[in-house]
Amino acid sequence: MAQGKPIRVGIMGFGQIGRQIYQLASLSDDVEVVAVADIGKPAILHYLLSSEVTEPQRHTLDGNFLVNPNFRARLMQIDRPGEMPWDVFDVDIVIDATGKFRDRLSMSAHLANGAPRVLLRSLPTDHIDRIVIPGINTATASAADRMISAGSPTTSALCLLLHSLAERFEIECGSMTSVHSYTSDQSLQDYAGSDFRRSRSAAKNIIPNTHEAAQWLNHILPDFHDRIMTWVLNVPVQEGCLLDVSLVMKDATITAEDINEAMRAAAAKQRGVIGVVEDPIVSSDVIGNANSLLFDTKGTIKAGSQTIKTLGWYETLGHAARLLDVARLYATLGPVQEAAR
Repeated sequence: MAQGKPIRVGIMGFGQIGRQIYQLASLSDDVEVVAVADIGKPAILHYLLSSEVTEPQRHTLDGNFLVNPNFRARLMQIDRPGEMPWDVFDVDIVIDATGKFRDRLSMSAHLANGAPRVLLRSLPTDHIDRIVIPGINTATASAADRMISAGSPTTSALCLLLHSLAERFEIECGSMTSVHSYTSDQSLQDYAGSDFRRSRSAAKNIIPNTHEAAQWLNHILPDFHDRIMTWVLNVPVQEGCLLDVSLVMKDATITAEDINEAMRAAAAKQRGVIGVVEDPIVSSDVIGNANSLLFDTKGTIKAGSQTIKTLGWYETLGHAARLLDVARLYATLGPVQEAAR
């Protein structure tokens, strides 16, 4: 990428995270979204975007283009990677925000159609070139990487918490439960699906679920290999999520305030990625917060001699911001280079 030239981003999937990526890009001077692929009609996509932004007049629809003061994005009514001609739009990177096409075959289809790199907004289902979590392992990124994941909102929040505390304390093991807002792949009414519990109404139930964070944690933070269990409770809340993490510390003298001080230091070091809140907030208070983790000092409790319980908030806007951070990171690395043999 030439110096001063905006990063040309393509987006597949204009759901909540896809729209948040677009909104953040429209307020930046170094990123332009040049094309959006989604099965939705352009008028409906514009309508959904307008209902969410604080200044809807900045975003207009001109035929098949979403227009804002900084760029024009072509809307393509396409929902599969193999159908999208990314080469026509001369993209630098494609962000697949669908949450559906997470395997190497689907990512390869983006590449075959002209995307130099593809970045998943979710965890992959099989081996890819790199999982990059801002605030943890950006130094591992390579110009040879073409298939990349930025993790998931839950994975990023958990990894940032563990990484921050592990810099100061020895952690034996732990468990994480994400109290998670319901998602677009859940049914609002009872409806037979592939999973028994997720066939129940998301609007009426607390639904226990598994999470992939533990599997990929071994790759992102290898020191925690098989030492952290992860679970999810999907709850009838539209936005705002909470990490409930219990950690067994090796040193029994560690106090709740020691943990809080460590997280305050981490937040000072990772501004914009980790935040700390001292107030008694609830889930709606985190909406619009672009940190990947908002640590809740009032939720830190010591139980017994070695167990510390912590709370941390997050929402999808933080993950959308980190996706753009990863796109910027790879722009600094330049064009794709062949891996050293």
